[in-house]
Amino acid sequence: MDQEPEQTQSSSTEDETEARPDKVQQPSKAPRKIAPLLASFPTAMMKFTSFKKHKMPVSSNATKLPDVKKDASLEGPFGLGPLVFPNLQRFNNIKFFLTLYCMVVLAQGFIFGLVGLSIGHFQKEFYLSIPENIILSFSYDFISLLVAILVAYYGSRWHRPKWVAAAAFLVGLGSMFCAVTYMKYQVVMPKEESEDLCIEEEDRSMTECGKNVAPHRSEILSLFILGQCLQGLAGMPIYILGVTYIYDHTTTHSAGTYLGISEALQVLGYGLGYIVGSPNLKPPNNQALKDGVGYNFLWEQVNCWAGFLAATLLAWFAFLPLLCFPTNLPGSHKLRHRKRKEPVIFDKRLKHKKFGPHLKDLLSALQCLSKCPLLICHAMCKATESLSNIGATEFLPKYLENQFLLTPSLATLLTGIILVPGGAIGNFLGGFIVSKLKMSCKSQMRFVMVTSIISLLLFILIVFVECEAVHFAGISEDYDGSGNLGNLTAPCNNHCGCESSDYASVCGRDDTEYFSPCFAGCTSRKIFNNEKTYYNCSCIKEGLTTADFEGDFVDAFPGKCNTKCFKLPLFFAFFFSSIAFSSSATIPIILIILRTLPPNLKSLGMGVTYTTLRLFGSIPGPILFRLTANNSCIYWDVNKCGIRGRCWIYNKSRMVYILLGLCSACKLSTTLLVFSALRKYDFMIAESSENLNLPEKKAKETKKGKK
Repeated sequence: MDQEPEQTQSSSTEDETEARPDKVQQPSKAPRKIAPLLASFPTAMMKFTSFKKHKMPVSSNATKLPDVKKDASLEGPFGLGPLVFPNLQRFNNIKFFLTLYCMVVLAQGFIFGLVGLSIGHFQKEFYLSIPENIILSFSYDFISLLVAILVAYYGSRWHRPKWVAAAAFLVGLGSMFCAVTYMKYQVVMPKEESEDLCIEEEDRSMTECGKNVAPHRSEILSLFILGQCLQGLAGMPIYILGVTYIYDHTTTHSAGTYLGISEALQVLGYGLGYIVGSPNLKPPNNQALKDGVGYNFLWEQVNCWAGFLAATLLAWFAFLPLLCFPTNLPGSHKLRHRKRKEPVIFDKRLKHKKFGPHLKDLLSALQCLSKCPLLICHAMCKATESLSNIGATEFLPKYLENQFLLTPSLATLLTGIILVPGGAIGNFLGGFIVSKLKMSCKSQMRFVMVTSIISLLLFILIVFVECEAVHFAGISEDYDGSGNLGNLTAPCNNHCGCESSDYASVCGRDDTEYFSPCFAGCTSRKIFNNEKTYYNCSCIKEGLTTADFEGDFVDAFPGKCNTKCFKLPLFFAFFFSSIAFSSSATIPIILIILRTLPPNLKSLGMGVTYTTLRLFGSIPGPILFRLTANNSCIYWDVNKCGIRGRCWIYNKSRMVYILLGLCSACKLSTTLLVFSALRKYDFMIAESSENLNLPEKKAKETKKGKK
């Protein structure tokens, strides 16, 4: 607000400078002929005199005038160093940069999807220790946390498109390291189909613990960790410098659409990676137990390394074109000059404050940003939004498995259908709406508050969508009067030597679910109506009998018992809508941060935002939600060596209250933070208006005193 008088003065001075030569040229239109030298020389002298007067530092305000010519001189052609081709200048625009940028974020999102599935596979098959699990899961976040501030501060002082190009190269290189693990080593082990029937313990073939250790385990984990570290290095130039470059080369009210497209493609890339790598998510034989249910492990290997290789090629395809972009695109100085005329919300002293390349200058800039309450509030909003997304990702598959009795593969598929389209639609619509309606900062804050409240209400409604609990032998009820709760072994299956490392649930004719055919005491099986059926189950003694084509009575069928619950579509609608509304706040929060910071601190402000997101969101979030989910676990996977793996069965009511409670708390925190930022915004605007009207009041008081 305080800068508007200076900008008006600047534009009027420039208009006067351009108008003076025209006044001198008017006498040359007289009928009397004048020699060209006599006509042009005085005009040139007048131009030189006016230029000299304009450049003289008459006042301190003159040094603050926008140097438009200097900005225009920084605009360059599309080319690689001295190699500039006129036919390629059609690509020297922000739309082509956005296309290449979207290719890079799509490739990295695709890699994230494949890496997430691979890490889940490692956790189940390799039985990782706690340090291995932490390093493998959080290496990306740790590296990006360390470099975010440095990349934001020093990268903004140099050629930002080249930083993004270097990030694209690192994305492809990190993906190559992950691909090498599947190309060089046997990551997916062939797994023999076990009947898991009740067999006398002395007739069972027991495997030694040493044989369960995967070969080349340390090499596989090392390559994946290195690939994750490279992704962390690449992520910060992409999401900090790339975002600020797009924002600086688009109008204020169109930047939301551009950023919304890029965020939506990143989410779609993540979902595409999940789809391509989904065979690598090996459910622990809790499928329908049909013939040939085991995937071909060689095909899984090829599927994974081909996916990583495709992401590498996509990222490297954008590498060379990104190197060709100039520091400033044609017309950027006009955009910058136009944005300077817009009302400012930040402290005007920060706008022209210069920071050098030294470490003390970086600390000084960080100290200035720490005094910006709007930045701090919205950076914390990014962290709370990240926590709610992590909670949804951790919570949804487990909840679908236990509440609606779905197999792990189907639960994972529905999770992708809910989270990926919901997140992509929300990100795009959030940016599109605020751009189409040309919302101010205050309107965008209100938009974030409204979407967060709607998402919170939908999260609360999900609690009331539940199904009846199924009867589970050894978990929720005993074995027909024998055995103890919490123990799958009972007198009816004690002679079978059953193992709890393979979860293959069956439903008995007594409408009771059993952990596996072995724990049901079944000694034989057949194929009946293209489905496995189990017979002679010693633990199943009641219920209606069904005879097969040979006249034998079927005791159990594979899968979970049908509780006749038809509330899954309602749950799907509520959760999809809550994710869409929650994601629609992502782009407005970024736009608010960029609009409330001076141009020289935008990149560093984004660096502070991502540092806050890592410290309070993506690093503690998974640990927090996994610990809370583990507290609601009823039965754990324990392998033959006594090592505990994943949780098989959860307490549904406890899990939904804990995890949905945390997600709702995150959305409530977002609403309160934005509300406090809105109050601070109103205070800053009121204070700025008072400072602007203060000279007028003093002038009126002076006139009254003279009278």
